[in-house]
Amino acid sequence: MFKNLIRGGVTGLGFLLGVGVFQLLRYISEHGSGFLGGLSDTMMTIVMVVSGVVFALLLFLLFPVFARHSAKIAGRLDKEIRHLSAVELMTGVAGLIIGLVIAYLVASPIVSIINIRNTNASIAITIVVYLVFVWLGVVIGTRKGKDVVAGLARMREDMASARASQQPKAPTQKPGSASPKVLDTSVIIDGRIADIMKTGFVEGRIIIPDFVLVELRHIADSSDSLKRARGRRGLDVLNRVQNDFGIEIYQTSNEKPADGATEVDVKLLKLAKQLKGKVVTNDFNLNKVAMIQGVGVLNINELANHLKPVVLPGEEMTLFLVKEGKEQGQAVAYLDDGTMIVVEDGRRSIGKTVEATVTSVLQTAAGRMIFARMKQKQA
Repeated sequence: MFKNLIRGGVTGLGFLLGVGVFQLLRYISEHGSGFLGGLSDTMMTIVMVVSGVVFALLLFLLFPVFARHSAKIAGRLDKEIRHLSAVELMTGVAGLIIGLVIAYLVASPIVSIINIRNTNASIAITIVVYLVFVWLGVVIGTRKGKDVVAGLARMREDMASARASQQPKAPTQKPGSASPKVLDTSVIIDGRIADIMKTGFVEGRIIIPDFVLVELRHIADSSDSLKRARGRRGLDVLNRVQNDFGIEIYQTSNEKPADGATEVDVKLLKLAKQLKGKVVTNDFNLNKVAMIQGVGVLNINELANHLKPVVLPGEEMTLFLVKEGKEQGQAVAYLDDGTMIVVEDGRRSIGKTVEATVTSVLQTAAGRMIFARMKQKQA
């Protein structure tokens, strides 16, 4: 239905075009050779109508061809526009505006120099001038826009470096400035980062790379119920941090850190090195690799271990024995902060609260272990 309406409109335009062509020929005849001078007014009207009908019929028959070619041209234009970047679109629009301004300044002098008195001819020349300069502006703007923007950026950098060279050198990083913090998936799932940020101990930009979000979403969509629960917990923590403090989602699709790297840890370290920031993680292996590559790391597990209360050998503690230990006769208890305590000769008292004396403290990379011995009951 809509196609038929368009076809009818094009047919009507064809009729008007035919009438216009006849009027043009009539004007040429009256001011020129007079090849239509022998026709009466009635014949003139008949010829005009016939001309309109011929053009209307011609456009009616050629409409499918025009429609196909118009669809192809529209598809090509859409494809070209989709491949244009934001910079090319902006420079193309700028070129269009500059072309219109130049055409406005050039059209009138050209008409005056040629000394054209005919209004129709001057309008035609003005239209041609506008089309030429607008086309040149758009083409140059889209094709050379990136080079122009890059040249302007280089000029700005050169001017900034020249100004900086004339001034006394300042330290590259101010004493009070903080480096960006890039969050790992493990620290988001852990959740303690939100409480640490609430205390104000973490400063600087908080950055979540887009590939970490993708990994977190995959964990939340996992078929394994435990992984799914951990992923959803991480998304909840991320939402809380975003609402309370604000985080920056860093897009790496067009950045060098994403090139040639498939593992999240590798991309994370490359991004942190590029941003001159630090990785916030709970991953022990990532911590070691970052230290080898010279990337700063904030490990929340290490922070928690260092903040645990100091326990010295000889101290007495009241413990609730939870389960058996690995060695014969051992039992295991836990402090409120999760520190594991191995109690010698405590297996018979599992499920009871006992008094024990600390014998030694072992600090490991995974945390701290405390060894104790049950106090002997006095007879």
